[in-house]
Amino acid sequence: MEILRTDNVIKRFENHTALSGVSISAEEGKIFGLLGPNGAGKTTLIRIINQITAPDEGEVFFSGRKIKRDDISKIGYLPEERGLYKKMKVGEQALYFARLKGMSKNDAMKKLKEKFIKFEIQAWWDRKVEELSKGMQQKVQFIITVLHEPKLLIFDEPFSGFDPVNTALLKNEILELKKNGASVIFSTHNMESVEEICDNIALINNSKKILDGPVNDIKNRYKSNIFEVVFNGTFNKLSATLSANYKIIEAEDKNKLKVKLLNGYTSNELLSKMIKLGSVASFNEIIPSMNEIFIKVVSD
Repeated sequence: MEILRTDNVIKRFENHTALSGVSISAEEGKIFGLLGPNGAGKTTLIRIINQITAPDEGEVFFSGRKIKRDDISKIGYLPEERGLYKKMKVGEQALYFARLKGMSKNDAMKKLKEKFIKFEIQAWWDRKVEELSKGMQQKVQFIITVLHEPKLLIFDEPFSGFDPVNTALLKNEILELKKNGASVIFSTHNMESVEEICDNIALINNSKKILDGPVNDIKNRYKSNIFEVVFNGTFNKLSATLSANYKIIEAEDKNKLKVKLLNGYTSNELLSKMIKLGSVASFNEIIPSMNEIFIKVVSD
């Protein structure tokens, strides 16, 4: 079931179209990656979903119906540009935002203490926000975003400013939220993170959606029949034998090869030929990374 859908959303600013008929669909209990280069229109779409701005045309649906103003309480939004009050104490501010989301003081205090311990920032409860590093401020805002357990979480570049250890901590927390039933829209430039945590993606470029679907399906869609083979045998005979139907596109020390299938020939036929000419230690199809696909699709 869909948690959120946009239908043909259009948004124009003076002398600029930010979104041109963008339709996306995010499923309940899944992590949806919203991807695209800088200026593609991702943040504009997120702001429309959060009702910070309105579309010029098109509709937004939440839990199967047109989104309403009070649905904002069921959405947790972590913007790329953080919005904490610099002079306010960390704990006081976290409690203030939790109360704005409708939590009782006792419930909010209990959950905040647990989260601050989990994220190892309990010692900063009585410090001002301006005394925290960018990464620590981000931890605080992440906690504020998820604390009231909204139905939909939207994270815009959540790993910005994080070192690898804290990035891993945040990834695990997002996966834990999914495991507990949360639905997530996740916008990032980090394609490695997309492969690790996203179920489905949509790629926006120059205001238009140019690619969408399950991550694994997209990777398989862009594979190019290239196999990496570790081969111990007679390289010259192999090269001559493959000729028309298989092409060696890269050879490393004449043992580690990259071979491209041509003319509709299969991997089984390739493997059968190679076994006759030597010993095959490993045989793997090369599947493109999301980073490679992102560059290819945006460049094209």
